[in-house]
Amino acid sequence: MILTLFYIPNALNKLLDPSQTGKIVESSAVMITAGVFILVGTALFLYNRTMLIGTSMLVLYMLSIVLIHIYKEKSSEVLILILTATLFAAYMRKRPLLPLEEGR
Repeated sequence: MILTLFYIPNALNKLLDPSQTGKIVESSAVMITAGVFILVGTALFLYNRTMLIGTSMLVLYMLSIVLIHIYKEKSSEVLILILTATLFAAYMRKRPLLPLEEGR
């Protein structure tokens, strides 16, 4: 749930202010598409049956943002931590709670 505090405001920022400047792509259509992509990925991530699809979408988005930050020679450490936290949260939600008993 803590990850949604990053993804949802980020998506809403892209949807409500699509004409942001200083981005690698300054097209409002790209910003709106990215915002919708993040919102759909977050919704799929939160729903248990589609969590792997949502995780894949969010990781794909964050990986592209990390690569853009590396290309523009900006700091990308926080983004890598968010990417890692997304993967870790998906693992923690998907792993079995108790080990299987032997003899079953």
